[in-house]
Amino acid sequence: MSIELRDLYQEIVLEHSRNPKNAGTLDDADAEAKGNNPLCGDRISVFVKLDGDRIVDAKFDARGCAISVACASVMTEILRGKTLKEAKAEHARFVDLLTSKEAISIPEDEELSAFMGVREFPTRIKCATLPWQTLSAALDGSDIEVTTE
Repeated sequence: MSIELRDLYQEIVLEHSRNPKNAGTLDDADAEAKGNNPLCGDRISVFVKLDGDRIVDAKFDARGCAISVACASVMTEILRGKTLKEAKAEHARFVDLLTSKEAISIPEDEELSAFMGVREFPTRIKCATLPWQTLSAALDGSDIEVTTE
């Protein structure tokens, strides 16, 4: 990964961390779940509003590292308008992006590409995937807090 590309990725992550989109709660959420990364101290709640099987709104409330907060911000932007099946496919694609041993092709203009740098720091993968795992728990109707451990 070139230094220029790494700097761009870092900028996107820092921007979403400092000025997260969709931060907050949804009082009328149809689905919600809580997540915790005990090693890092990340804590997140994800809230989803549905219209049938389509996500019409998604918010999160998080305290955590820049990667976790930025990932939740990008995730909630991606989710709007997606069906539940599409949201779960995005979750799987993101996990593959971070964990696949194969070379992953992702458009450079897609904000998820900002997290490619996390692949170089395996201990931070849990920070990035916590929002997505919490989303899955919300969509599955789980009452159990998601944990990375």
